[in-house]
Amino acid sequence: MPYPEQFTGFQVNGPDTWLEFHKNEFQPKPFGDYDVDVKIEACGVCGSDVHTISGGWGEQKFPLAVGHEIVGTAIRVGPKVTLIKEGERVGVGAQSYSCLNCRQCKNDNETYCKDQLDTYGAVWPDTGIVSQGGYSSHVRTHEHWVFPIPEALPSTDAAPMLCAGLTAYSPLVRNGCGPGRKVGIVGLGGIGHFGVLFAKALGAEVWAISRSHAKEADALKLGADGFLATSDKDWNVPHAMTFDLIINTANSFEGFDLDAYLSLLDVHAKWVSVGLPEGEEGIKIRNQTFLSNGCFFGSSHLGSRRETLEMLQLAADKGIKPWVEQVPISDKNLADTLTRLHANDVHYRFCMTNYADQFGA
Repeated sequence: MPYPEQFTGFQVNGPDTWLEFHKNEFQPKPFGDYDVDVKIEACGVCGSDVHTISGGWGEQKFPLAVGHEIVGTAIRVGPKVTLIKEGERVGVGAQSYSCLNCRQCKNDNETYCKDQLDTYGAVWPDTGIVSQGGYSSHVRTHEHWVFPIPEALPSTDAAPMLCAGLTAYSPLVRNGCGPGRKVGIVGLGGIGHFGVLFAKALGAEVWAISRSHAKEADALKLGADGFLATSDKDWNVPHAMTFDLIINTANSFEGFDLDAYLSLLDVHAKWVSVGLPEGEEGIKIRNQTFLSNGCFFGSSHLGSRRETLEMLQLAADKGIKPWVEQVPISDKNLADTLTRLHANDVHYRFCMTNYADQFGA
């Protein structure tokens, strides 16, 4: 069977027309010895997609097809590929390249490699070709960032795990989430709902933390042991210095009382932020904020191949079920879906489906 020389995707021409999707052919990077071509069947819709095409994260390279929570079938593997077999159901997340030789790459920290490239919007070295994402017929990716999907996981559940899920899972396991630990998840959106699911699956006592009580029932259905609403008077006081770890997934720092949040942490416990709000304003930090409990404040980016495989297996073994709304891919449905996501009208992840209807069987 001949392999496609060009791929087809729904691209946006720029931030001024970020809700106008055009079905175009595009040239993928040259096929390499370690590359895998994936025929896409599903792709989760990430907040990163909106921030990128709307201009919220600054200048981008257009025309661009976004989407980096990809599941499909490996239809072509390079001659040196050993990690993936042709015909296997696989996933591709938000990263598609790193050097694999530096200290970071050799220590399961390849997501922090200084040469890492994103699945969409990155310029492939020596080619000038801009990588295109999963609102497309196919994606071409180095085998290291192509992950076998366990049979027990439906494609539409696995897809959102490849960015949102991993973004929550990696800081949880790296910072000791497990039995006997009290873990807080700030923000109950796409990443946050995975934070609750995975923290619970890892055996921790899990508390969801949100601005109001609007999502309390959802948090408890997802498995949270408790719920804190920051709009309540003295919401933090009964829980002062009792949390071992807090993962912050919030997408806005407006009205954010950092001192109140950090007061929840035990001595030398950790606050890890993974949300990436738009704009240049962030949280203002005073050294005094950390004195009462000596807490640590940091961040996390995606996760390693090893963590991705462990996460997918945990989800399969524990029957983890994310809350996913399936939407058939088309130019109109993409516009409608990203409009809803921009308005936070999602509980808690969209996944584009029915790719064969647009791109052929």
